[in-house]
Amino acid sequence: MKIALGSDHAGFEAKESIERWLIDQGFACFDKGTHDTESCDYPDFAGEVARSISIGESEMGILVCGTGIGMSICANKIEKVRAALCHDEHTAQMSREHNDSNVLCLGARLNDQESLLRIVGKWLNTPFGGDRHARRVSKIGDLEQRR
Repeated sequence: MKIALGSDHAGFEAKESIERWLIDQGFACFDKGTHDTESCDYPDFAGEVARSISIGESEMGILVCGTGIGMSICANKIEKVRAALCHDEHTAQMSREHNDSNVLCLGARLNDQESLLRIVGKWLNTPFGGDRHARRVSKIGDLEQRR
């Protein structure tokens, strides 16, 4: 599986740690930046990761900023992206099982590194539930076409 990663300056260290963990788990990663802790604008990196999903370059994406809020707002502007801001393993599981999220947004200032890795692991290992949820996810796609 190919995973695109992105962060702003506040999420840089967490992104780097998540990327190392993903590579150790056998995932292919595309690091879309940022590449240091110098102040930068999160929409730039959210857009890069979300477009990677939209065009099929990556299957999933992970975005990290201070709270995850800005990244989530930005990523959901891009067609075919279902970005979910998750603060714990339960919300990560539900975002995959019920919503078939393809971008995980995290807040580096809200969780320690160990917790972030558990959230990522839960998100990646939870399959989409299908059935009634598939109908609802389809309706999300319909909303994109009405813009």
